Amino acid sequence: MEKIKLDFKDSKYATGRRKTSIAKVWLKKGSGKIYVNGKNYEDYFKRASHKMQILRPFEIIEQPTEYDVRCQVIGGGHTGQAGALVHGISRALLLYDDNLKSILRKEKLTTRDSRSVERKKPGRAKARRSYQFSKR
Repeated sequence: MEKIKLDFKDSKYATGRRKTSIAKVWLKKGSGKIYVNGKNYEDYFKRASHKMQILRPFEIIEQPTEYDVRCQVIGGGHTGQAGALVHGISRALLLYDDNLKSILRKEKLTTRDSRSVERKKPGRAKARRSYQFSKR
């Protein structure tokens, strides 16, 4: 599949992060197209929950087809990438209109979600899971 080349001159840039994913987001006035790593977001993300999550910032500001988005997402899995994309879109929207800050902040979209995987501890199977105990 060929990569789609879009003209994103005069666009606003923001970075979004979630878990180990980083999303570089370019946002401009347009017709509601969203491209992730050169693909349409509906082809890139398979789960319906991820697709809904990405459209959430636009639905909250009640402008679902007002902006075009092009983004480069690296690291992590699809859930982290979708979260990073939402964070980046929200931050880019604030660069267009500062009045949206209270609306997006109320929904906690402008704040980075700092939750990440807890590290594995020595003497344990995972972070907290212990090895199976054998009495005999």
